[in-house]
Amino acid sequence: MDSIFSIKDKVAVITGAGGVLGGSIAKSLAQSGARIVVLDIRQENIDNQVHDIKAAGGRAIGFLCNVLEINSLEETAKKIVEKWERIDILINCAGGNVPGATLSPEQTIFDMKISDWEKVISLNQNGTVYPCIVFGKVMSQQGKGSIINISSMATYSALTRVPGYSVAKTGVNIFTKWLATEFAQKFGEGVRVNAIAPGFFIGDQNRAVLINPDGSLTDRSKKVLAKTPMGRFGDITELNGAVQFLCSDAASFITGAILPIDGGFSAFSGV
Repeated sequence: MDSIFSIKDKVAVITGAGGVLGGSIAKSLAQSGARIVVLDIRQENIDNQVHDIKAAGGRAIGFLCNVLEINSLEETAKKIVEKWERIDILINCAGGNVPGATLSPEQTIFDMKISDWEKVISLNQNGTVYPCIVFGKVMSQQGKGSIINISSMATYSALTRVPGYSVAKTGVNIFTKWLATEFAQKFGEGVRVNAIAPGFFIGDQNRAVLINPDGSLTDRSKKVLAKTPMGRFGDITELNGAVQFLCSDAASFITGAILPIDGGFSAFSGV
């Protein structure tokens, strides 16, 4: 008998799966027996992830897909259902920050590029909403499914320098709660929508602001760690267990939740 935490044979669609976050989650779910659908806008990234998952004994297919284009998403959903008949899990990892919407310590809000503000809002908000609509429709017809969105510590309190990203991810939060309510009330309790809010992890996107060229911590890093009770940065793999839990039947009464995975950063006042 499978554990209630089992996701064996479930079809898991992961947007942005060619990236570090999406790739880590994809490999972890594949190791637990899920069938992985790798979505990305770069064919090389797709090929690499599918190869790595299969080489480790997992099952995976991949498609070029633009999360900002409804037609692209709808065509991809058809291909997935034709191949594996259903969609059980959607993890919206496509997103991230845009350089021009991030301020240097010397800049003010008046120096921000409006065009990049619009890009970061669209990428994170529409890039989450559109897949939820398209793949969520398949789940609603099945009467069962789990959607996981990606929130951020930037939604709990004001983080300097990242106004666009903060607003974008805060929009993801309320949409997560709204859609969880919509599905439960109109399509039954089987389709759930939750989010994870990662704390601070060193990655390509934030390495320059957290780590100096000589490998030492920046002033910003020192402030982050001072407000993190565990006193360290997270490892990207530490997100995987929470994701699998939310995907599984063990979380059957959890919807509309935003789970911080942050070493206590969001809980600590700093005092």
